[in-house]
Amino acid sequence: MRQINPDLARHLAGATTTLCHCWKLIRRDGLMLGFTDHDSDVCFGGITYSARTGLDGTKIESALGLSVGGMEVSGGFDSASLNADDLVNGLYDDATLELWLVNWADVSQTLLQEIGSLGQVKRGEFAFTAELRGLAHLFDQESGRLFQKDCSADLGDSKCQVVLAGSQFTAHDTIGSTDNNIRFLAPLTGYADDWFTNGRVTFTSGVNAGAQRALKADTLSGGVHALEIWTPLAEPLAAGDQFTVTAGCDKGFDTCRNKFANILNFRGFPHMPGNDVVFSYITAADTALDGGSMNK
Repeated sequence: MRQINPDLARHLAGATTTLCHCWKLIRRDGLMLGFTDHDSDVCFGGITYSARTGLDGTKIESALGLSVGGMEVSGGFDSASLNADDLVNGLYDDATLELWLVNWADVSQTLLQEIGSLGQVKRGEFAFTAELRGLAHLFDQESGRLFQKDCSADLGDSKCQVVLAGSQFTAHDTIGSTDNNIRFLAPLTGYADDWFTNGRVTFTSGVNAGAQRALKADTLSGGVHALEIWTPLAEPLAAGDQFTVTAGCDKGFDTCRNKFANILNFRGFPHMPGNDVVFSYITAADTALDGGSMNK
């Protein structure tokens, strides 16, 4: 049962109330921001909840069982706290969001109504709408190992154990030129063609500093790498911007063995039978389906 502050309970039982909603947003990098639907800023718990964005929310939906509840919040962009470029660059992806009910006339009277994570964000020219997903949405995510040919680990994580920082699998360079907002050229001396395809690039300077993107392609021509990202950045790429890029991994068995020499940590099942075996007919001449190894 939810415990309500006794003073807040008495206030709720009164003839009139002085209530507002406050949202605390916690990004994955630890930055905390506060917003409120009150007409002036509200301060409690060491955080100032800003009224500048005019944030407003829909009703909270909840249900028994494992149904994913939540709500939507909408507001305007404010360059001092929440801006469109940061949303586009993914700085708010999967951020934690807390919803508080607060007596703005006495901020010691608070109630945590909901906690979840930031889901889909719809962005307009001057405003945004964000989805708050309840904690039950975590049950929709796959967990544990899957029986599949490809590796289930991500390059460099605790399961993969490939060391990226300070190794040949991480490079630092500067954009030489760019012809659009998703493709740029850089020397990346010493790296082979296609080395960074499926890798990840982080921009460390310029107007897109801090933004990360997955790499769609890496083509080496004339001693220069052409790197293409999957989705555009908030601001155009520019010559002179610095970046860090990690090697790409297609999660295949041969790539793990030949490129990363990490076969002992491969978390896939490369020798599992495919659909061609499942749907094929068994004949007397077929000796590969005797229950033994298929890789003799």
